[in-house]
Amino acid sequence: MSKLYPDAATALADLLRDDMLIAAGGFGLCGLPERLLDAIRDSGVTGLTFVSNNAGIDNEGIGKLLRTRQVKKMISSYVGENKEFERQYLAGELEVEFCPQGTLAERMRAGGAGIPGFYTRTGVGTLVAEGKEHKEFPDRDGVMQTYILERGIFADLAIIKAWKADETGNLVFRKTARNFNLPAATCGKICVAEVEEVVPAGALDPDQIHLPGVYVKRMIVGAPYDKKIEFRTIRERV
Repeated sequence: MSKLYPDAATALADLLRDDMLIAAGGFGLCGLPERLLDAIRDSGVTGLTFVSNNAGIDNEGIGKLLRTRQVKKMISSYVGENKEFERQYLAGELEVEFCPQGTLAERMRAGGAGIPGFYTRTGVGTLVAEGKEHKEFPDRDGVMQTYILERGIFADLAIIKAWKADETGNLVFRKTARNFNLPAATCGKICVAEVEEVVPAGALDPDQIHLPGVYVKRMIVGAPYDKKIEFRTIRERV
């Protein structure tokens, strides 16, 4: 069966429901599954929990769904560029679970590997560690250290953005746009990818494939894209 769907709405039509846990790729505005996020917004589903490095910016990325009040909770490591996020959080309208960036990536990777939890020293002695199991382990020098238990993430749905795909769903990401897209893809029960180009099976160099097609259940072609800039800094000509 073909994994390629005509558009984002069709690819997500029978997958969305209220109160889902969705893992989304992207870092800032780089590597965002824009078309899939738009389709989720237009579907009207609510009570969503998003696992993502950040929440986009105002009216871009997940920020679009914050504007429409479809997001109940964010599990993120950085949220500093979104004023609507800040407003909802301070008003008690949005639940937030902050997670160190490396820990968040590992929680997604662990979920994709079927690992329910792991111990890390990151966050020990901070608010991040509150309510989590603490355990002593020797470090590489044999010195006992305190570690905290972090849970692997098992998402209902993963939405990601890639550069190229072949017809079987093998994906290639472009440079830093790989970011959180790869771990997000593996931790979802179903992964839907939007790509810029689809090539025939066998056209991709096997050594260049970043994500095997076994993880990708559905795809759409989202191109063309507009290059968005988070901060535009200019200087006067001299």
